[in-house]
Amino acid sequence: MKFAFFGSSLVSAYWNGAATYYRGLIRNLAARGHSITFYEPDAFERQAHRDMPDPDWARDVVYGTGSLEPMRRALADAADADVIVKTSGVGIFDHELEAGVLELKRSGNVVIFWDVDAPATLDSVHADPGNPFRALIPRYDMICTYGGGKPVVDAYLALGARHCEPVYNALDTDTHHPVERDPRFACDLGFLGNRLPDREARVERFFLAAAAARPEMRFLLGGSGWGDKPMPGNVEYLGHVYTRDHNAFNCTPRAVLNVSRESMARYGFSPATRVFEAAGAGACLITDAWEGLELFLEPDREVLVARDGDEVAAHLDALDPARAAAIGQAALRKVRAHHTYAHRAEQLEAVLEGRTAGLAATAAIA
Repeated sequence: MKFAFFGSSLVSAYWNGAATYYRGLIRNLAARGHSITFYEPDAFERQAHRDMPDPDWARDVVYGTGSLEPMRRALADAADADVIVKTSGVGIFDHELEAGVLELKRSGNVVIFWDVDAPATLDSVHADPGNPFRALIPRYDMICTYGGGKPVVDAYLALGARHCEPVYNALDTDTHHPVERDPRFACDLGFLGNRLPDREARVERFFLAAAAARPEMRFLLGGSGWGDKPMPGNVEYLGHVYTRDHNAFNCTPRAVLNVSRESMARYGFSPATRVFEAAGAGACLITDAWEGLELFLEPDREVLVARDGDEVAAHLDALDPARAAAIGQAALRKVRAHHTYAHRAEQLEAVLEGRTAGLAATAAIA
Protein backbone atom coordinates (compact mmCIF):
# COMPACT_ATOMS: atom_id res chain seq x y z
CA MET A 1 0.00 0.00 0.00
CA LYS A 2 0.97 3.60 -0.51
CA PHE A 3 0.79 5.70 2.68
CA ALA A 4 0.73 9.50 3.07
CA PHE A 5 1.30 10.84 6.59
CA PHE A 6 0.78 14.49 7.58
CA GLY A 7 2.57 15.00 10.89
CA SER A 8 4.70 17.32 13.01
CA SER A 9 8.10 15.97 11.92
CA LEU A 10 9.79 12.71 11.02
CA VAL A 11 13.35 14.05 10.93
CA SER A 12 13.39 16.26 14.05
CA ALA A 13 12.52 15.40 17.64
CA TYR A 14 12.87 19.06 18.68
CA TRP A 15 9.70 19.94 20.65
CA ASN A 16 8.30 16.84 18.99
CA GLY A 17 8.09 13.84 21.29
CA ALA A 18 6.09 11.86 18.71
CA ALA A 19 9.07 11.67 16.32
CA THR A 20 10.34 8.34 17.61
CA TYR A 21 6.83 6.90 17.40
CA TYR A 22 6.51 7.94 13.76
CA ARG A 23 9.98 6.63 12.91
CA GLY A 24 9.50 3.23 14.47
CA LEU A 25 6.09 2.64 12.97
CA ILE A 26 6.90 3.96 9.49
CA ARG A 27 10.24 2.16 9.25
CA ASN A 28 8.52 -1.11 10.04
CA LEU A 29 5.68 -0.46 7.61
CA ALA A 30 8.33 0.10 4.95
CA ALA A 31 10.00 -3.17 5.93
CA ARG A 32 6.69 -4.90 5.21
CA GLY A 33 6.77 -3.57 1.64
CA HIS A 34 4.68 -0.41 1.93
CA SER A 35 5.61 2.95 0.38
CA ILE A 36 5.43 5.97 2.71
CA THR A 37 5.59 9.73 2.20
CA PHE A 38 5.69 11.93 5.30
CA TYR A 39 4.63 15.59 4.91
CA GLU A 40 5.80 18.01 7.59
CA PRO A 41 5.70 21.81 7.96
CA ASP A 42 8.82 23.96 8.15
CA ALA A 43 7.93 25.27 11.62
CA PHE A 44 9.12 25.70 15.22
CA GLU A 45 12.83 25.56 14.24
CA ARG A 46 12.57 21.81 13.82
CA GLN A 47 14.48 21.78 10.54
CA ALA A 48 17.32 23.66 12.25
CA HIS A 49 17.41 20.94 14.93
CA ARG A 50 17.17 17.83 12.76
CA ASP A 51 18.59 14.73 14.39
CA MET A 52 18.49 12.49 11.33
CA PRO A 53 18.96 12.85 7.56
CA ASP A 54 16.16 12.03 5.15
CA PRO A 55 15.60 8.28 5.60
CA ASP A 56 15.86 5.73 2.83
CA TRP A 57 12.68 4.01 4.08
CA ALA A 58 10.35 6.98 3.55
CA ARG A 59 10.10 10.08 1.40
CA ASP A 60 10.10 13.19 3.57
CA VAL A 61 8.47 16.33 2.16
CA VAL A 62 8.91 19.63 4.02
CA TYR A 63 6.41 22.32 3.01
CA GLY A 64 6.40 26.03 3.73
CA THR A 65 4.11 27.72 6.23
CA GLY A 66 3.94 31.31 4.98
CA SER A 67 0.51 30.63 3.46
CA LEU A 68 -1.92 27.78 2.89
CA GLU A 69 -0.68 27.17 -0.65
CA PRO A 70 2.33 24.90 0.18
CA MET A 71 0.07 22.78 2.38
CA ARG A 72 -2.47 22.51 -0.45
CA ARG A 73 0.26 21.38 -2.83
CA ALA A 74 1.26 18.71 -0.32
CA LEU A 75 -2.35 17.51 -0.15
CA ALA A 76 -2.52 17.34 -3.94
CA ASP A 77 0.70 15.31 -3.95
CA ALA A 78 -0.84 12.85 -1.50
CA ALA A 79 -4.11 12.40 -3.39
CA ASP A 80 -3.25 9.04 -4.96
CA ALA A 81 -2.22 7.33 -1.69
CA ASP A 82 -4.11 4.24 -0.54
CA VAL A 83 -3.95 5.32 3.12
CA ILE A 84 -3.96 9.02 4.02
CA VAL A 85 -3.18 9.93 7.63
CA LYS A 86 -3.56 13.25 9.41
CA THR A 87 -1.92 13.12 12.83
CA SER A 88 -2.82 15.36 15.73
CA GLY A 89 -0.53 18.19 16.76
CA VAL A 90 1.09 19.07 13.44
CA GLY A 91 1.26 22.52 14.99
CA ILE A 92 0.24 24.72 12.09
CA PHE A 93 -2.86 24.68 9.87
CA ASP A 94 -4.18 21.68 11.82
CA HIS A 95 -7.86 22.46 11.22
CA GLU A 96 -7.25 23.00 7.51
CA LEU A 97 -5.39 19.69 7.24
CA GLU A 98 -8.05 17.80 9.19
CA ALA A 99 -10.66 18.95 6.68
CA GLY A 100 -8.28 18.79 3.71
CA VAL A 101 -7.43 15.10 3.97
CA LEU A 102 -11.14 14.28 4.01
CA GLU A 103 -11.48 15.99 0.64
CA LEU A 104 -9.10 13.33 -0.70
CA LYS A 105 -11.54 10.55 0.19
CA ARG A 106 -12.39 8.34 -2.79
CA SER A 107 -13.57 4.82 -3.44
CA GLY A 108 -10.90 2.36 -2.35
CA ASN A 109 -8.72 4.55 -0.12
CA VAL A 110 -8.69 4.94 3.65
CA VAL A 111 -8.49 8.29 5.45
CA ILE A 112 -7.35 8.14 9.08
CA PHE A 113 -7.05 10.65 11.90
CA TRP A 114 -4.14 9.48 14.06
CA ASP A 115 -4.28 10.97 17.53
CA VAL A 116 -0.92 11.01 19.30
CA ASP A 117 -2.42 12.88 22.26
CA ALA A 118 -5.95 11.50 22.49
CA PRO A 119 -6.62 12.57 26.11
CA ALA A 120 -5.85 16.21 25.28
CA THR A 121 -7.83 16.08 22.03
CA LEU A 122 -10.88 14.58 23.70
CA ASP A 123 -10.72 17.03 26.59
CA SER A 124 -10.65 19.88 24.06
CA VAL A 125 -13.61 18.51 22.09
CA HIS A 126 -15.69 17.91 25.21
CA ALA A 127 -14.90 21.37 26.57
CA ASP A 128 -15.97 23.14 23.36
CA PRO A 129 -19.11 21.90 21.55
CA GLY A 130 -18.16 24.23 18.69
CA ASN A 131 -14.75 22.61 18.16
CA PRO A 132 -14.58 22.14 14.34
CA PHE A 133 -12.89 18.75 14.70
CA ARG A 134 -15.98 17.29 16.43
CA ALA A 135 -18.03 17.34 13.23
CA LEU A 136 -15.21 15.69 11.25
CA ILE A 137 -14.79 12.63 13.49
CA PRO A 138 -17.58 10.53 11.89
CA ARG A 139 -16.22 11.25 8.41
CA TYR A 140 -12.88 9.51 8.96
CA ASP A 141 -12.72 5.84 8.05
CA MET A 142 -10.81 5.20 11.26
CA ILE A 143 -9.35 6.91 14.29
CA CYS A 144 -6.01 5.54 15.45
CA THR A 145 -4.48 6.52 18.76
CA TYR A 146 -1.15 5.80 20.36
CA GLY A 147 -2.73 5.09 23.70
CA GLY A 148 -5.77 5.40 25.88
CA GLY A 149 -7.25 1.91 25.84
CA LYS A 150 -10.99 1.38 26.32
CA PRO A 151 -11.67 4.84 27.84
CA VAL A 152 -10.36 6.56 24.70
CA VAL A 153 -12.02 4.08 22.34
CA ASP A 154 -15.38 4.55 24.06
CA ALA A 155 -15.02 8.33 24.00
CA TYR A 156 -14.30 8.41 20.27
CA LEU A 157 -17.13 5.99 19.48
CA ALA A 158 -19.51 8.19 21.49
CA LEU A 159 -18.44 11.12 19.27
CA GLY A 160 -19.42 9.15 16.17
CA ALA A 161 -16.14 7.51 15.15
CA ARG A 162 -16.62 4.52 12.82
CA HIS A 163 -13.74 2.63 14.39
CA CYS A 164 -11.05 3.50 16.94
CA GLU A 165 -7.84 1.47 17.07
CA PRO A 166 -5.16 2.04 19.74
CA VAL A 167 -1.72 1.45 18.23
CA TYR A 168 0.46 1.80 21.29
CA ASN A 169 3.93 3.20 21.60
CA ALA A 170 6.60 0.53 21.28
CA LEU A 171 10.30 -0.18 21.03
CA ASP A 172 12.21 0.73 17.89
CA THR A 173 14.95 -1.88 18.13
CA ASP A 174 17.05 -0.17 15.45
CA THR A 175 17.21 3.05 17.47
CA HIS A 176 16.91 2.11 21.14
CA HIS A 177 19.12 -0.61 22.62
CA PRO A 178 21.75 -1.09 25.34
CA VAL A 179 25.02 0.83 24.92
CA GLU A 180 28.08 1.55 27.04
CA ARG A 181 27.56 3.92 29.95
CA ASP A 182 28.47 7.58 29.39
CA PRO A 183 29.99 9.62 32.25
CA ARG A 184 28.02 12.68 31.09
CA PHE A 185 24.85 11.01 32.32
CA ALA A 186 26.08 9.42 35.55
CA CYS A 187 23.51 10.04 38.29
CA ASP A 188 21.07 8.36 40.64
CA LEU A 189 17.96 9.30 38.67
CA GLY A 190 17.45 10.76 35.22
CA PHE A 191 14.28 12.22 33.69
CA LEU A 192 13.83 13.16 30.05
CA GLY A 193 10.81 15.18 28.91
CA ASN A 194 9.90 18.57 27.51
CA ARG A 195 8.26 21.17 29.75
CA LEU A 196 4.53 21.12 28.96
CA PRO A 197 1.59 22.65 30.86
CA ASP A 198 -0.04 19.35 31.83
CA ARG A 199 3.27 17.70 32.72
CA GLU A 200 5.03 20.38 34.77
CA ALA A 201 3.14 19.93 38.05
CA ARG A 202 3.67 16.16 37.89
CA VAL A 203 7.39 16.62 37.26
CA GLU A 204 7.50 18.83 40.35
CA ARG A 205 5.68 16.16 42.35
CA PHE A 206 7.60 13.10 41.21
CA PHE A 207 11.05 14.32 40.15
CA LEU A 208 11.89 17.64 41.79
CA ALA A 209 10.31 16.63 45.11
CA ALA A 210 12.35 13.42 45.13
CA ALA A 211 15.51 15.41 44.43
CA ALA A 212 14.74 17.82 47.26
CA ALA A 213 14.18 14.88 49.62
CA ARG A 214 17.54 13.28 48.73
CA PRO A 215 20.10 16.13 48.57
CA GLU A 216 22.99 13.64 48.74
CA MET A 217 21.93 12.08 45.42
CA ARG A 218 22.50 13.39 41.87
CA PHE A 219 19.59 13.99 39.47
CA LEU A 220 19.66 14.82 35.74
CA LEU A 221 16.88 16.59 33.84
CA GLY A 222 16.83 16.55 30.03
CA GLY A 223 14.34 18.17 27.65
CA SER A 224 13.39 21.56 26.28
CA GLY A 225 11.91 24.48 28.18
CA TRP A 226 13.16 23.94 31.76
CA GLY A 227 15.92 26.57 31.73
CA ASP A 228 14.17 29.05 34.05
CA LYS A 229 12.54 26.45 36.30
CA PRO A 230 13.61 26.66 39.97
CA MET A 231 15.29 23.37 40.93
CA PRO A 232 17.09 21.83 43.91
CA GLY A 233 20.86 22.24 43.79
CA ASN A 234 21.43 18.53 43.14
CA VAL A 235 19.52 18.66 39.82
CA GLU A 236 21.59 19.30 36.70
CA TYR A 237 19.67 20.56 33.69
CA LEU A 238 20.97 19.32 30.33
CA GLY A 239 18.62 21.06 27.88
CA HIS A 240 17.46 19.27 24.73
CA VAL A 241 18.90 15.77 24.51
CA TYR A 242 19.18 14.55 20.92
CA THR A 243 17.86 11.12 20.00
CA ARG A 244 21.40 9.89 19.36
CA ASP A 245 22.11 10.31 23.10
CA HIS A 246 18.92 8.70 24.43
CA ASN A 247 20.43 5.24 24.80
CA ALA A 248 23.34 6.52 26.86
CA PHE A 249 20.98 8.70 28.91
CA ASN A 250 18.87 5.63 29.68
CA CYS A 251 21.72 3.15 30.26
CA THR A 252 23.92 5.25 32.54
CA PRO A 253 21.82 6.41 35.55
CA ARG A 254 21.05 4.03 38.36
CA ALA A 255 17.40 4.49 37.38
CA VAL A 256 15.36 6.61 34.97
CA LEU A 257 11.94 8.11 35.63
CA ASN A 258 8.81 8.27 33.50
CA VAL A 259 6.27 10.98 34.36
CA SER A 260 3.02 10.89 32.42
CA ARG A 261 1.21 14.01 31.37
CA GLU A 262 -1.79 14.68 33.59
CA SER A 263 -4.40 13.88 30.95
CA MET A 264 -2.70 10.62 29.96
CA ALA A 265 -2.43 9.51 33.57
CA ARG A 266 -6.13 10.29 34.04
CA TYR A 267 -7.27 8.23 31.04
CA GLY A 268 -4.71 5.48 31.68
CA PHE A 269 -3.52 2.86 29.19
CA SER A 270 -1.13 5.45 27.74
CA PRO A 271 2.50 4.31 28.00
CA ALA A 272 4.78 7.12 26.90
CA THR A 273 7.39 6.55 24.21
CA ARG A 274 10.02 6.96 26.94
CA VAL A 275 8.77 3.80 28.70
CA PHE A 276 9.73 1.63 25.74
CA GLU A 277 12.90 3.58 24.96
CA ALA A 278 14.14 3.06 28.52
CA ALA A 279 13.09 -0.60 28.65
CA GLY A 280 14.68 -1.21 25.25
CA ALA A 281 17.97 0.13 26.57
CA GLY A 282 17.80 -2.18 29.58
CA ALA A 283 17.28 0.71 32.01
CA CYS A 284 15.78 0.33 35.45
CA LEU A 285 12.58 2.33 35.05
CA ILE A 286 10.57 4.03 37.79
CA THR A 287 7.19 5.26 36.56
CA ASP A 288 4.31 7.19 38.02
CA ALA A 289 1.24 5.02 38.60
CA TRP A 290 -1.40 4.80 35.86
CA GLU A 291 -4.15 2.34 35.03
CA GLY A 292 -3.19 -0.33 32.53
CA LEU A 293 0.54 -0.35 33.22
CA GLU A 294 0.52 -4.09 33.92
CA LEU A 295 -0.54 -4.74 30.31
CA PHE A 296 2.93 -3.62 29.24
CA LEU A 297 5.34 -4.21 32.14
CA GLU A 298 5.01 -6.19 35.38
CA PRO A 299 5.33 -3.96 38.48
CA ASP A 300 8.20 -4.78 40.86
CA ARG A 301 9.79 -7.21 38.39
CA GLU A 302 10.03 -5.23 35.14
CA VAL A 303 9.27 -1.71 36.40
CA LEU A 304 9.02 0.15 39.70
CA VAL A 305 5.85 2.16 40.36
CA ALA A 306 5.56 5.32 42.47
CA ARG A 307 2.62 7.48 43.49
CA ASP A 308 4.61 10.55 44.49
CA GLY A 309 8.11 11.86 45.02
CA ASP A 310 8.44 10.20 48.41
CA GLU A 311 7.89 6.80 46.82
CA VAL A 312 10.39 7.63 44.06
CA ALA A 313 12.95 8.47 46.74
CA ALA A 314 12.14 5.27 48.66
CA HIS A 315 12.73 3.21 45.51
CA LEU A 316 16.13 4.85 45.09
CA ASP A 317 17.00 4.10 48.72
CA ALA A 318 16.31 0.39 48.19
CA LEU A 319 17.79 0.07 44.72
CA ASP A 320 21.21 -1.54 44.58
CA PRO A 321 23.04 -2.11 41.26
CA ALA A 322 22.15 -5.80 41.07
CA ARG A 323 18.42 -5.22 41.47
CA ALA A 324 18.49 -2.29 39.05
CA ALA A 325 20.18 -4.48 36.44
CA ALA A 326 17.71 -7.33 36.98
CA ILE A 327 14.71 -5.04 36.53
CA GLY A 328 16.21 -3.49 33.41
CA GLN A 329 16.98 -6.85 31.81
CA ALA A 330 13.50 -8.20 32.59
CA ALA A 331 11.92 -5.14 30.96
CA LEU A 332 14.20 -5.49 27.93
CA ARG A 333 13.12 -9.11 27.42
CA LYS A 334 9.43 -8.20 27.70
CA VAL A 335 9.41 -5.31 25.23
CA ARG A 336 11.52 -7.16 22.66
CA ALA A 337 9.14 -10.12 22.82
CA HIS A 338 5.83 -8.26 22.74
CA HIS A 339 6.13 -4.50 22.23
CA THR A 340 8.22 -3.57 19.19
CA TYR A 341 7.16 -1.43 16.24
CA ALA A 342 7.32 -4.59 14.13
CA HIS A 343 4.40 -5.83 16.25
CA ARG A 344 2.55 -2.52 15.82
CA ALA A 345 3.09 -2.41 12.04
CA GLU A 346 1.74 -5.95 11.73
CA GLN A 347 -1.31 -4.93 13.80
CA LEU A 348 -2.00 -1.88 11.64
CA GLU A 349 -1.60 -3.83 8.42
CA ALA A 350 -4.10 -6.45 9.59
CA VAL A 351 -6.64 -3.80 10.62
CA LEU A 352 -6.27 -1.95 7.35
CA GLU A 353 -6.67 -5.07 5.27
CA GLY A 354 -9.90 -5.86 7.05
CA ARG A 355 -11.08 -2.27 6.91
CA THR A 356 -10.22 -1.90 3.22
CA ALA A 357 -12.15 -5.07 2.43
CA GLY A 358 -15.13 -3.76 4.35
CA LEU A 359 -15.10 -0.45 2.53
CA ALA A 360 -14.84 -2.19 -0.83
CA ALA A 361 -17.81 -4.40 0.03
CA THR A 362 -19.84 -1.39 1.14
CA ALA A 363 -19.03 0.43 -2.09
CA ALA A 364 -19.99 -2.62 -4.16
CA ILE A 365 -23.37 -2.92 -2.40
CA ALA A 366 -24.03 0.79 -2.89
